[in-house]
Amino acid sequence: MKAEVKAKFESYPEDARERLQQLRALVLEVAAEENLGTVEESLKWGQPSYRTKDGSPLRIDWKPKAPEEYAMYFNCSTRLVDTFRELHRDELQFQENRKITFNLGETLPEQAVKQCISIALKYHKVKHLPLLGA
Repeated sequence: MKAEVKAKFESYPEDARERLQQLRALVLEVAAEENLGTVEESLKWGQPSYRTKDGSPLRIDWKPKAPEEYAMYFNCSTRLVDTFRELHRDELQFQENRKITFNLGETLPEQAVKQCISIALKYHKVKHLPLLGA
């Protein structure tokens, strides 16, 4: 983990940090399981950001103005969040076409989140497919 990303994680309150580290681990797990190549980890707009060669960047963050929530952000000019909403409207909470929000006090729906991560990390290979190949 790059020093700047590590410092960002260390700046979060403990409960948020643990949840964001869980999301980070899922990103790396999905990329490895699906042989998606190297995951580039950096800070974009002050948020931990993850991208593969054929993917669309996804970012994760927690904000003090919504202390019970953390989120995964996606490029709003893609069809990603609209597709995720179609696939997981009963399991996940969405805000517009840019993010999935999670509650710190609730169990993360891992399978749904892993599918969203998978699609984002290979977006440029599947963007022409119905439901992005899901």
